[in-house]
Amino acid sequence: MPGSLEPLDLGVQIPYHFRCPISLELMRDPVIVGTGQTYDRPSIESWVATGNTTCPVTRLPLTDFTLIPNHTLRRLIQEWCVANRSYGVERIPTPKQPADPVMVRSLLSQAASESNSSHARLSALRRLRGLARDSDKNRSVISTHNAREVLLGVLFSETNSNSSELNLESLAILSSFPLSESECLLVSSDPDRISYLISLLSHSSIDVRVNAASLLENVVAGTRSPENRAEISNHDEVFDRIVGILNYPLSYPRAMKVGIKALFALCLVKQHRHKAVEAGAVEALINRLADFEKCDAERALATVELLCRIPQGCAAFASHALTVPLLVKIILKISDRATEYAAGALLSLCSAAERLQREAVAAGVLTQLLLLVQSDCTERAKRKAQMLLKLLRDSWPEKSIRNSDDFACSDVVPY
Repeated sequence: MPGSLEPLDLGVQIPYHFRCPISLELMRDPVIVGTGQTYDRPSIESWVATGNTTCPVTRLPLTDFTLIPNHTLRRLIQEWCVANRSYGVERIPTPKQPADPVMVRSLLSQAASESNSSHARLSALRRLRGLARDSDKNRSVISTHNAREVLLGVLFSETNSNSSELNLESLAILSSFPLSESECLLVSSDPDRISYLISLLSHSSIDVRVNAASLLENVVAGTRSPENRAEISNHDEVFDRIVGILNYPLSYPRAMKVGIKALFALCLVKQHRHKAVEAGAVEALINRLADFEKCDAERALATVELLCRIPQGCAAFASHALTVPLLVKIILKISDRATEYAAGALLSLCSAAERLQREAVAAGVLTQLLLLVQSDCTERAKRKAQMLLKLLRDSWPEKSIRNSDDFACSDVVPY
C-alpha cells in the first residue's frame, strides 16, 4: 500500500471492497466500467491497453471503454485512510481527472475562432496548456483532435507581433507535442514563419526562448528537405541565440536539454557548422559538458564530433585547454555512445596536431583506449580507438608499452 506501513505490521487490514480486483492494492483512483464493476484506473487502463476486451471480474464484453470516476468510493477510501492514520496510513490525494474529449474539442474550437474575444481565446488556450501539462494521457487526447493544426494556425496568425499572448500561449502548448512530417514542412517551407520563430529566440522571457527553440528543433529534425534545413541553419543569428540558451546563467535544466537538441539538429547541416563555431558553440559545449544528463551528454558529444570535422571547429576545440583532458576522461564513463563520440572527436583533433597527441597521451588516453578495445563497447567505438592508437604510436612512452599487460592482450599492435 503506497505511502503506508505493511498491513501485517500495523494490524489493520484494507477492506476488501477498497482493493482493486486486478492489482489487489488499495485503489487510488477508482473508476466504473460498463459492466458496473469498479477498478483502479491505472490497472484497468493497462488491462485494456494489452488487448483485453472483457471485464476482468464478470468476463462480459466491454463494448464501451468509457471510465466513470467512482467519487463515492474514493471519498470512503480517503476517510478510511484518515481514520487509520495513527497506524501510518497516508491519505490518498484526490486524482486529477483525464481530459474529457468533448471539452478538448470545445476548447480548441474556442481558441481557433477569430470571432471570439482575445480574452476568451486566451482562456481556452491556458486551459489546454494546463491539461497538457498534467499528463501524457491528456496530451494524447489533445493530440487526437487536430490540436497541432489549430495551434499552428494561432501561433502564426500575427507574426508581426512577437508579444501577442495568443501566439506565445500556442507556442507553449506546441512545444509539448512532436510535429508530423507534413506539419514540419508547413513551417520549414515558409520563410516568414521561420523568421518569426527565430525572432522569438531573443524574447525577453527565457521560457519563450526555450519554447521557440524546442519547436524549431522539432521542425529541423522532422524536415526531410535538405534545402529547407539548410535555409533554417543559414538564418542570421540562429546559432547565436541557441548558444545563448545553452549559456543561460541560472540553473534551468530544460534550457540545457532543449538548447543542445536544437544545436545538434542545426549542426547536422554540414555547410553551416562554421556558423556554430563563430557563435561560440565550442566554448559553450566544453563549459557545459559536465552539467548535461546522460542522453543530453551523448548529444553534446555528438555535436562536438561533428564540429571537430571542420577546420574551424577543430581549431577552436584545440585552443581550449580543457578539450582533450575532458574527452579522455569521458571514455568509458558515461555510455557506449558517449565513448564513441569522444573517441571520434579525439581522433579528429589528434589527426590535426601533434601537440594534441602529446596532450592526449599525457592525459592518460593510452590506458583508456586499451581498455576500450577490450570492452563490450560498440564496434564503431573500438575501430575509432584502434585508429587513434595507431595515430599515437610515435607519442607512446616506451615504458608504458613495455610494461602494459593490457596492451599485450589487445588487438592493437605497435608499428
